[in-house]
Amino acid sequence: MVFLVWLLVCLLGALPYYCTGYIADFSAAVFESASGFTTTGASVLRDIEALPAPLLLWRALTQWLGGMGIILLAVLLPQAGAGWFQTFNAPTSGFEKEKISPRITHRVWLLWLVYVGLTLMETLLLRCCGMDWLNAAMHSFSTVSSGGFSAYTDSIAHFNSPAIEWVCTAFMFAAGFNLFLILHVLRGKFSGVLRNSEARVYTVIVCVSGLIAAACIYPRSPSFAAALRNGFFNTTSILSTTGFTTTDTGAWSALAQALLFFLMIPGGCSGSTAGGIKIFRIVILAKQTLNEIKKTIYPRGVFSIQLDGKSANKYIVYSVSAFAFLYFILILLTSLLVSSAGADIFVSLNTALICLGNIGTGLRSADSFALFSGFPAYVQWGLSFMMLVGRLELLAVLVFFFPLSSVVKK
Repeated sequence: MVFLVWLLVCLLGALPYYCTGYIADFSAAVFESASGFTTTGASVLRDIEALPAPLLLWRALTQWLGGMGIILLAVLLPQAGAGWFQTFNAPTSGFEKEKISPRITHRVWLLWLVYVGLTLMETLLLRCCGMDWLNAAMHSFSTVSSGGFSAYTDSIAHFNSPAIEWVCTAFMFAAGFNLFLILHVLRGKFSGVLRNSEARVYTVIVCVSGLIAAACIYPRSPSFAAALRNGFFNTTSILSTTGFTTTDTGAWSALAQALLFFLMIPGGCSGSTAGGIKIFRIVILAKQTLNEIKKTIYPRGVFSIQLDGKSANKYIVYSVSAFAFLYFILILLTSLLVSSAGADIFVSLNTALICLGNIGTGLRSADSFALFSGFPAYVQWGLSFMMLVGRLELLAVLVFFFPLSSVVKK
């Protein structure tokens, strides 16, 4: 039901683009709609400024609504036995599983309150930094939802404002952070946040990658402050799967491009609207790998994965391993789909990561294939489907095509 509802929403969301004639091809209109509701941010539009203000607002609103929908589904469905959304309530999320109750409903409203509060706060700050109210609202919708749609073709670079870029960087970081932990911070419960392994890893990755990127681009930057700002903005944008840009990262050094490429894989934290594999899965796989090394040295040893002072269930390791395997298989299949249209291997892999990870932007932004309108209709439909698969955590979609008779056996 979740898959069918999300599919229907993406199809209906294409009508404003198609019926107004601003996107004449229906497959391209569906791609733009799916990119919005899945908070991906990839676009088929070559001249975004040509869209009227109401359509631009609708475009940004699709991402904001998509982010709110994920919060609702991810909190309620695990309680009803829908296991594919348990990543939102991962062992590192700080959210205890409970049955459907007024308390759970209350928590949903609290999370939405955090979501709306972040949106209003960023809108006010962007307005203070010089944006008009409409642009401030639209870019806040895209930032808090980790979507990345902008009202301008050159994204945030259009404003040429360091203050706006730092505000967006801060809220992109928040968009990739665990919403439950943000709720804990607002309640003054800082100790649980500081002990959370996923939050620590996410913060370290943001800080280290931002500094490395700044060091790489500093020789070509007008100042160290500009290098630091561009480094943190673009690395945070990729890691949080938001997809805003301030520069053509295809012109960066090889090391900086490699850094951005690898940041496309992990994504944000569990309990966020970000896409990607999720940091908590990376943490679990890393700990399990370390345990395998220890078992090689100590064959009779018994080792368990410790997450925030607690032993993780072995079935979590199984689930994470299966997810990672499926994720990379789908990356391979999507790359083959894109390459069938004539794209080279790098563009194909880059596009696959963009769509399945709900990132929206990647490297070589000036490349012809980076503009998704350059793909034929069958590739656009395939990429739209992959954006939906990535947004619904793979299994929610793939289980729809799995025969029930092969699962239920006496």
